[in-house]
Amino acid sequence: MAFGTRAVMEAIKAGREIEKIFIQTGLSNELVRELINTAQAHHVPYTFVPQQKLNTMSNKNHQGVICLLSLVQYASLEGIIDQCYTQGSDPFFLVLDRVTDVRNFGALARTAECAGLHAIIIGEKGNAPISADAMKTSAGALNHLPICRVKDMHKTFRFLKENGIQIVACTEKAEKTLYETELSGPVALVMGSEEDGISPQMLTDADYLAKIPMQGKIASLNVSVAAGIAIYEAVRQRSMK
Repeated sequence: MAFGTRAVMEAIKAGREIEKIFIQTGLSNELVRELINTAQAHHVPYTFVPQQKLNTMSNKNHQGVICLLSLVQYASLEGIIDQCYTQGSDPFFLVLDRVTDVRNFGALARTAECAGLHAIIIGEKGNAPISADAMKTSAGALNHLPICRVKDMHKTFRFLKENGIQIVACTEKAEKTLYETELSGPVALVMGSEEDGISPQMLTDADYLAKIPMQGKIASLNVSVAAGIAIYEAVRQRSMK
């Protein structure tokens, strides 16, 4: 963590990877406005929270500003795509939409790394922080698997399509199952939040919707389990090429 307005600003300017900045609600002065402008210019997510929240995060003199430093170095999506095609590989990505539980995130990263995915793509806001708990649950996979953090998922989907990557959203709203969907080429699998699934905009932007067939009375799976099923169906199809 970094504490205090000036210290957090310097961390941003120094190029430190930052998960999120927490600013005390109602705090407004020239220095805080400068911090917000700096965060926006560097695409660093920030949020306003009550003072009590900051006090639970740290008992140090935080001056109303705390930032969580990332445990990973975020990767360039464009660079990874270029590398895949240069090496003759079909890009294989997992896109996470508002997966907020750090243990689910860690489990997802562990499965993705084991299955040989090239990266996980997340948005700047609404996702679980890559914390020590996430790192532990991933069994160290987050040390090896690139994470791409993007500002605008709509533009990112368009960029993926422009690079020949098919976007498949895993949702119970689909008519076809995963097993009826082509997953053997360049593909990005999209998994949604634990509470309400994939956002409507992402469902609209996806090339295909696919569901996991369910036979029991409970019509949903834990997101990390569902992702594991989808990822390894893609692995199976890719191995048969």
